[in-house]
Parts: sequence; structure tokens; C-alpha cells
Amino acid sequence: MNKQTSFSVCGESLSAPMHICGFFDSREQQYEVIIPYIMEGLEANNKVINILEGDRHSEHCRCLAGNGISITEKLLSGQLEVLASENTYIKNGEFAAEKMYKMLEQTLLSASRAGYDSVRACGDMVWALKNLPGTDELLEYEARLNLLTPQHSVSLICMYDINSFSQSAITDALLTHPYVIKDGKISKNPHYVEPLELLSSISNSRSGALKS
Repeated sequence: MNKQTSFSVCGESLSAPMHICGFFDSREQQYEVIIPYIMEGLEANNKVINILEGDRHSEHCRCLAGNGISITEKLLSGQLEVLASENTYIKNGEFAAEKMYKMLEQTLLSASRAGYDSVRACGDMVWALKNLPGTDELLEYEARLNLLTPQHSVSLICMYDINSFSQSAITDALLTHPYVIKDGKISKNPHYVEPLELLSSISNSRSGALKS
């Protein structure tokens, strides 16, 4: 396991590695949580990665700049990366869970080699609503992240708009995140299932479906 590093979110002090599910009912509520989290990371020599739809990048960068973040400087230095869902989660119009997992793993290794103390990442999950090929692998992917994160000093926040996702999608998200943000507060998630247990259950379900 990698060394633990402290970070704050929703006014609470926690330790990385951490995989968090954030439920938000507005863009404003989302930014109230992630802006302080991003700013603290940049000040603490953390690598900070934001992944969201490409058409949101200009608005997102304006919001960061409006809160005193030197966008150009941080982007040029590589400490801050603002990536598009279309070039990461759903590159080539499909969700390839294995490719995304390996990309994140390489990013974490590269950040460590570059001398960053920790990595903070926020990913907007709205891409999953497009139902592109491979989206059914999301539950397995999220479970596997709980095997990857303990090997690195990283905190991940997967951001869900509760007004857009179905109850079943929200239930799935709860199975794969040890901590959850709701109503601007973070707490331990009682619905979390350990990754090996959940992956075994997914595998057994698939095997049963193939036989039937």
C-alpha cells in the first residue's frame, strides 16, 4: 500500500487512498464541493485531474479561474489536467473498461515519478447516460478501482447528477464507493461491497446468464 496523505472534502479531513461517489442535484452544489478540493490539491503539490464533457471545459476553466486558480500556469506545468470524457472514458465512442483502467494506472505511476505527493481526480459520470457500447462494464470497472487505489496515494471523486441517473444506477454506484457525498456532506457508505466479493458476484451473474 502506498503512503497515506491527508486531504479535505466537504470540510472533513480524510486520508488518501480514497474512492468517493458524489451525488449532486445542481452544478452549483458540485462546484461548492470540488473547488476547495481542487484548490487545496494545487497548493499541496498534488496532481489534479478533472474529466468532464468537452463542451464544459471553457465554463469549468472560467469557474476555476474565478476562484483564484492560475489556470494557464497550472495547465502548462502539467499539475492540472482538464480532460474530455470523449478522450478518456468513451474514447472512440465506447467505454472500454480495461483501457480506461490501464490509462488511470499509468497516470498514477507517471504522477509519482514526476514528484507529486498525491493525485486528486474528479470525473463527471454523465457520459454513462449515453448508453454507448461497453457502458454495462461500469460496475465492474468501479469495483476494480478499489483494488487499484490502495496501491497509490490518490483520491477519486466520481460525480453523479442525481436528477439524471436512474435509481438502479445510483444503487450500483453505492456498491462500489467506500465513501459518499450527499447534500454537501461526506460519510462512510454503508452500502459499499468489498471489490473481490462484488467482482465474484458479477462473474457468477454473467455465468448464470450464459447458461440460461
